[in-house]
Amino acid sequence: MGVLATRLARAEDIVPANKPLDILFLGGTGFIGPYQVEHALARGHRVTLFNRGHSTVAFDGKTELLVGNRDSKLDPGLSALKGDRKWDVVIDNSGYLPRHVRDSVKLLKDRCRRYVYISSVAVYDPAATSVTEATPLRPLPDPKNEQMSWERYGPLKAECDRIVQAALGKQATIVRPTYIVGPRDDTDRFTYWVDRVTRGGDVLAPPTRQNELQWIDARDLCPWVITLAEQDKTGIFNVAGPGYTWEETLVGLSMLSTEMVKFRWSTVELLKQLDIELPLVTPGRPSRHFDNKASLEADLTYRPLPDTAAAILKWWREQPDERRAHPDGWPTQEKERAAIQQLLAASS
Repeated sequence: MGVLATRLARAEDIVPANKPLDILFLGGTGFIGPYQVEHALARGHRVTLFNRGHSTVAFDGKTELLVGNRDSKLDPGLSALKGDRKWDVVIDNSGYLPRHVRDSVKLLKDRCRRYVYISSVAVYDPAATSVTEATPLRPLPDPKNEQMSWERYGPLKAECDRIVQAALGKQATIVRPTYIVGPRDDTDRFTYWVDRVTRGGDVLAPPTRQNELQWIDARDLCPWVITLAEQDKTGIFNVAGPGYTWEETLVGLSMLSTEMVKFRWSTVELLKQLDIELPLVTPGRPSRHFDNKASLEADLTYRPLPDTAAAILKWWREQPDERRAHPDGWPTQEKERAAIQQLLAASS
């Protein structure tokens, strides 16, 4: 199945915008980018993409491509964006390093009306358990270190977030999603739980059964980002679903299974002992809630779990055998069985 085969809705069913916009996407060919671009095109907007030109994603010749690099130290750098050309909106999907974001903002801030930066809830102080848009952001201890890792992802994004806010003020719109899920999610994190639970049998479940899990379906997030651009809406928005406990989530996923499902709730000690990492699970971390009032007031809607899960499952099962044989970060069946055996032995 082609990368764009899973659509938000048929383009012919989407009502054109009252006023077409000129939209520049920094990126636009990753996980969420194509969803945004497809919706923007269906709404009748004129779309320009700036990226390295390596992606195989195509939009039937309906977009303009400017080839370059977010890193101005690498040829051709940002040269394709220089000049006096203007766009109504810039949507920054690919800003991960502060220097790259600072250079892009400096170059474009006077040539766009609205700059939408896709940030992350990973920017917040990890000690905060009840998070609003006003919760302090994480510091970046070593600004000169541009090494990207999961440990540095949050602090780096936080610094990028601060740069956009400081440089653009009310010209900026900051979107902070939690886990983004849906068809084509190449992190394979939520996909693991959809696939594993629907296969049935004894399922090794996380020790955090009452912890809250919030996500956003890309098919809800991406059209809404375009709506923010169309409405020229300023502000900062946590994009996090209503929140279910892990137990509620897994029970909800089990409704898609044709097999009997039995959850075996692990312990932090057992996961450490067997060196098991369960996707989306951080053993020992307290439950966190991300307030989503601002995004709801800005007309973001969230589809129900069965819709999201069914779409992910369909997409996953249509992937090539080689892709499904090598998912990213899934525990092996052998380790899962070993953990379940220990849990059963301890309860007998």
